[in-house]
Amino acid sequence: METTPTFWEGPVGWTLLTAGQIGLVMIWILLSLAFLLLADRKIWAGVQMRKGPNVVGAFGLLQSFADFLKFVLKEIVVPSGADKVVFLLAPLISFVLAFGAWAVIPLAPGWVVSDLNVGVLYLFAISSLGVYGIIMGGWASNSKYPFLGSLRSAAQMVSYEVSIGFVIITVILLAGTMNLRIIVELQQGWFWNWNVLGGGGLANLPIALVMIPMSVIFLISALAETNRPPFDLPEAESELVAGYQVEYSSTPYLLFMIGEYANIVLMCAMITVLFFGGWNPGFPTGFMDSWPDFFRSLFGFLVFFGKVIFFFFLFAMAKAIVPRYRYDQLMRLGWKVFLPTSLVAVALVAAWRVFGPAA
Repeated sequence: METTPTFWEGPVGWTLLTAGQIGLVMIWILLSLAFLLLADRKIWAGVQMRKGPNVVGAFGLLQSFADFLKFVLKEIVVPSGADKVVFLLAPLISFVLAFGAWAVIPLAPGWVVSDLNVGVLYLFAISSLGVYGIIMGGWASNSKYPFLGSLRSAAQMVSYEVSIGFVIITVILLAGTMNLRIIVELQQGWFWNWNVLGGGGLANLPIALVMIPMSVIFLISALAETNRPPFDLPEAESELVAGYQVEYSSTPYLLFMIGEYANIVLMCAMITVLFFGGWNPGFPTGFMDSWPDFFRSLFGFLVFFGKVIFFFFLFAMAKAIVPRYRYDQLMRLGWKVFLPTSLVAVALVAAWRVFGPAA
């Protein structure tokens, strides 16, 4: 006997549900960015023995919202020689792509906008397109400083995407899938099931000698991929004024900055999902079997978000305490150190999967 589909199973209901999920994820990301940006500034201030933002709201908690209003209310200035359409389209592309990547990130059990079987490939595609917004912004500004900044950024992002790609291949080899939800589920149980320690239990622990350095390379490459210090060469103020966004102000500048910080948090989420168990707390969660699904998912989300905050703290500390690299040092690290190391790691993990005890 066939059952009649409910309204939510029909095309209109499915569209409304999906739009609602996307809206909730976007609101969560934007609110998180507001407070993580404040945390970034507070951590930097703390390292330098300053107070940081402390005027707007209690302890300066509303500083990011005040900055947001300031940017939105300012006049949009477009340079007279700029290509207006490309100039305004560039920050929009950066913003949309930064949020589009979050569609496949599993936030908790059952909490993912699009559970793609090729979620890793989707992330590769979106991150490769992200560089276009920066190049377009630098070129359309009709000024040599933004253009040089955008060229630096393109070279830097492409260089470190290669290393990130090979590092992710080691995780795919361990998990045997490109579905991010399944990658997280395979890491449930005790913390030694996490991919950073080889995944698959104590039998795979020797491969942790490869995977721990791979997680470090991923973290450092993520700093370079998102133009964060000590790899913020595209925005080196002593050479290029402010890099690719020097001619931008008001809302277009805000879109660039939101896109950049959304990518930073995305990288924190990716290292959490790929290496550190995602929403799994590192111990068996059998005590939650009697909990309603919503509370189990909420617990997993809080664990996931806690790990993301921890890795964002590492990003903020790197900004505060590590001196900026020269451009030749940046390129040497990417092409002469990280690329060969990650290639060797792929070969070692593949050999372990074929000839190791879990083969």
